[in-house]
Amino acid sequence: MAQPGSASSSSSLLFNDQFLVKSVDRDGKKFDRVSRIIGRSSNHEMDLTLDINTELLPIEANSNFSFALASSLLPDGEKEGEGGWRAGIDGGLADDWEYVMYGKVYKFDEDTADRVTAYASFGGLLMALSGSYRHISGVTVGEYVYLLIRR
Repeated sequence: MAQPGSASSSSSLLFNDQFLVKSVDRDGKKFDRVSRIIGRSSNHEMDLTLDINTELLPIEANSNFSFALASSLLPDGEKEGEGGWRAGIDGGLADDWEYVMYGKVYKFDEDTADRVTAYASFGGLLMALSGSYRHISGVTVGEYVYLLIRR
């Protein structure tokens, strides 16, 4: 298994790390089945704000999870063909993860010279991943990505 942050386990991985959940719904719960988690990565000092469906993945403060962004779920990293992302993918990257979402990177902000934030939307569930540009340099605006989580 590849080290978090490296893409050697799959050519489609754009980012991979372990996160500790610092808070859940810090500003109050806004939706019945959705929580906003705030986490900090253990290897790359990245900050994550993420909306998740708590019916599918209940998660609590002070828990740890693995998090990845990928450009494809196919084992060889090539893009999915006709039929959507679920069609005919056996033995793909999703088999190794508990929670998978598909969405689009819509914004990329430079906070400082070295610190950036990538924003993505997964059907209305939002993500903001902040930290050193070198760790998320493979993420580009307009790109469709898979978000993968396992506990």
